[in-house]
Amino acid sequence: MQTDLIIVSEYCQKCHIEPSFIVLLEEEGLIDVDVQEGERYLLASQLRDLERYARMYYDLSINIEGIGAIHHLLDRVRNLQDEVRSLRSQLRMYEP
Repeated sequence: MQTDLIIVSEYCQKCHIEPSFIVLLEEEGLIDVDVQEGERYLLASQLRDLERYARMYYDLSINIEGIGAIHHLLDRVRNLQDEVRSLRSQLRMYEP
């Protein structure tokens, strides 16, 4: 399981992001940070989202609350797309 964890301070240094940005994302509930023996770790599975959030924040100047809203809306769109797929498959059962 250790291979699935990334040290926050090393990630921030290599990706040129502020550790406080990670804290803000964690406080907003957008990512989870695991603390083991005083060291903060990110789950490798969160890297894709974290990189997306960093681009929004640093490149597009979107604040944390805006990132949270975008995250919520994208989740809603994904859920609606899944629902449409499900309903389409159910409708296919009734086609002649």
